[in-house]
Amino acid sequence: MKTYLVGGAVRDRLLGLEPGDRDWVVVGESQASMEVAGFKPVGRDFPVFLHPDSGEEYALARTERKSGRGYRGFVVDADPSVTLEQDLGRRDFTINAIAQDAEGRLVDPFDGARDIEARVLRHVGDAFVEDPLRVLRAARFMARFATLGFRVADETMALMRTMVESGELAELVPERVWQELRRAIASERPSAFLRTLHDCGALAVVLPEVDALYGVPQRAEYHPEVDTGVHVELVCDMAAKLAPGDDLVGFAALTHDLGKALTPGDVLPKHIGHEQAGVAPLRKLCERLKIPTGHRQLAEIACREHLNVHRFDELRASTAVKLIERCDGFRKPERIGQLATVCEADKRGRAGLQDQPYPQADALRAAHAAACAVRAVDLPAGLEGPAIGEAMHKARIAAVAAATGKKP
Repeated sequence: MKTYLVGGAVRDRLLGLEPGDRDWVVVGESQASMEVAGFKPVGRDFPVFLHPDSGEEYALARTERKSGRGYRGFVVDADPSVTLEQDLGRRDFTINAIAQDAEGRLVDPFDGARDIEARVLRHVGDAFVEDPLRVLRAARFMARFATLGFRVADETMALMRTMVESGELAELVPERVWQELRRAIASERPSAFLRTLHDCGALAVVLPEVDALYGVPQRAEYHPEVDTGVHVELVCDMAAKLAPGDDLVGFAALTHDLGKALTPGDVLPKHIGHEQAGVAPLRKLCERLKIPTGHRQLAEIACREHLNVHRFDELRASTAVKLIERCDGFRKPERIGQLATVCEADKRGRAGLQDQPYPQADALRAAHAAACAVRAVDLPAGLEGPAIGEAMHKARIAAVAAATGKKP
């Protein structure tokens, strides 16, 4: 059985990164021969098997032919006659089209190793245009590898623009868009994902509410970067720095300012009420992409409350407790820390202000901790029904005032 290590494991080793899951391709075998050898079939759309001992995935070498629109419109051929080079030729980028044999020798028909050295993301061949998801994958790889100096090859960016213009991105199912978005905002440089999609026109298709922020001016004294789209890029990168790998915080950071795209032109560069205006487009985005409930809820809280957190030092203890209650921060206490992180990313995600302190985050957390320390057993005896909730509310206000020095 001829087996080769392929894809990400080979790429990451050449980049000097810790490799993740290992994937293997098998040449010259059939489904029947794989099963005879003890491999367990698990592939639904093409022949994939689990190794009987390691549990790693082994796929038969295959080719793909376009048969319809969208990412599922393919006919797969996994005949034993399919060569390793043919299998590598159906892959998306040259850096992912490298195989390694049992002796550690590379099979690299598309010069992927050279592109890794040059830090270039380049498509393998003309078949790239057949799968619209590859536009999002290019952007997501940029989110992961931009810090290593990668750029998208000019010819690949031109091809991506052609794919956007063809209208095929409209065929992408919400789950696949969210899968790529989720991985991108959890990467080290989410801004590279947004910028890549924006530059090829795809952001207007998959995230029109975010794309609409580019070119919208803000007050330069608060936002030296001026452009709201650039601000969101900076906020997403700061969120990735403050909460590495946290797509929940990342999604809230991405969507916190959607209301600024709706500000009337005669009001600009001010954005009065943008936090409330942003809720409607946020809900529309979440509904369209079927965003998970937890992500929706935190994003809406951050959209609605971020200005209140920015001015947290000005709030009375009673107002602070009401803010925590609106966030459901007593039943779901983790939300307050997450909100504090999103707001810090917003404040520090501005050109030249990335190192500014943000004491509001610790102040919010301290107020929340003080309020959470109040227990029902500490309340006066004999209270019943609504009186318990009212007494708890007052006790929390008193606790926050005592802990923070705020007026009740």
